[in-house]
Amino acid sequence: MLYIVKYSGPFGFIKPWVAVRDSETYSQQFLTPSILAGIERKLFPELLKTDFGIYKIKRHRLTYQQISQQQEQIQPRGWNAKGTTRNRFYERPRAILIRGVMVNPILHLAFDNCKDAKQAAIQHICLARNEDILYPDGEILEVTEEEFDSNDELFYGFELMLEKNEKSFLVGYNRIAENQPMYGWLKIVGNPIKNEFK
Repeated sequence: MLYIVKYSGPFGFIKPWVAVRDSETYSQQFLTPSILAGIERKLFPELLKTDFGIYKIKRHRLTYQQISQQQEQIQPRGWNAKGTTRNRFYERPRAILIRGVMVNPILHLAFDNCKDAKQAAIQHICLARNEDILYPDGEILEVTEEEFDSNDELFYGFELMLEKNEKSFLVGYNRIAENQPMYGWLKIVGNPIKNEFK
């Protein structure tokens, strides 16, 4: 059995690992192992002392309504010196980035016991950025794993299956675990992007 907690919020942005300072970046549509481990450690602080791994979140599913292009002004870390020796000034150049942000993301987290689900259902989480807060709806659904995989009315969306096989692709390098490569394959249930949520 799986115990499902549903989270939702107004915005979400998951920066792709290949985007450093790209002028246009769209949100990644799945959670990487390191993001899941971070969410897990926020929900269960006792895991902060453990080695890297995913211990309590068994499955997840992410969906959203649309991608909204939003502009963000950025500045580099350093300063540029301008002018002559007598009339020197410093400036930081500015640039505009366009971020494709998820609108109304919904994240389902699945746990294998009700105790963990209850602890998760009373806390908020952040979807990769501190400003992307998702709140639980308070209800815990008890379903089989087969229903979680087949009920495309309740559990539609994207899920990165955290395993390496012939369908897997590189999803990033884990800074927490000595930059080990992270792999997974994308599972899509139902129509992953819907304009109406239930």
